[in-house]
Amino acid sequence: MSLETRAHPLHSPRFWRDERLPFIEARAIADGRKVTYTRHAHEHFSIGAVTTGRSYYHYGADTFEISAGTVVLMNPGDVHACNPIRNEPWSYQMLYIDTSWLTDLQHQLGFSSDQGFRPFTTPHTRDPVLYNGLLALYRTLVDAQAEHLQKQSALVSYFSDVQQRLNPCDAPLREVNHKLERAAEYIRTHCTQALKLEDICLAAELSPSYLIRAFKLYYGLTPHAFLVNQRIQFARAQLRQGGLIADVALAAGFSDQAHFQRAFKQHFAATPGQYRDRLKPSANNPHWPPATQPLSG
Repeated sequence: MSLETRAHPLHSPRFWRDERLPFIEARAIADGRKVTYTRHAHEHFSIGAVTTGRSYYHYGADTFEISAGTVVLMNPGDVHACNPIRNEPWSYQMLYIDTSWLTDLQHQLGFSSDQGFRPFTTPHTRDPVLYNGLLALYRTLVDAQAEHLQKQSALVSYFSDVQQRLNPCDAPLREVNHKLERAAEYIRTHCTQALKLEDICLAAELSPSYLIRAFKLYYGLTPHAFLVNQRIQFARAQLRQGGLIADVALAAGFSDQAHFQRAFKQHFAATPGQYRDRLKPSANNPHWPPATQPLSG
């Protein structure tokens, strides 16, 4: 399960780890005025977002002033440091990725498999897609209610975007719609289980990077959203048969009833109880639901 250290002082770091995702670690600082670093380097790849204020970003021989809205990138071995400017408040969120995981993703995206990690030439960017995407990814990772598949998918999707926008490969994607359909069928068949991204990829014979990007283009949903939708359809059928809401939530694969309630309402604009009650005939209306108000939409 995930682990997050909850520090009391604002300037103390907050770390997040998940034993199911051993290749990544997250770190956040709410007030970086008392947090200073000497120049240093990591063996892993680092990427972070300045969320408030300004700071100095020392990168190699260069020093930049960066501010909220900036994404910083550090290749393995790059000497760097981020420090406060004249005691001004600033905050940030960082992700640390094992180089081997990111290298494998680069190969999936079309880089030569006989080469190692391809470093980034951009030390920082104000690309709003990458900035907002990093904040969204961080929220997903530290969310205790987010499913493992959701976190895996978000990671592959975001770092595929980073590669394509800052470090692209010109190799075109191949059309493999039949494999995407195989992935969708696997999700349908196993929708009540706790699916892993690698299981779907294995069934479809697709790489994670291709699956995450192409699946949404083909179906209009991410694999995780497709999974949740299938679970809701399963639950809908169970409710029609008079199942108890708590039992239906568990049978459909939701972690708890509250999660099920939220997801169901997002799909149907009604709670499971409201939906189930609409299906019940009454003495005054034995033909409920009325034909003029179909339940499917």
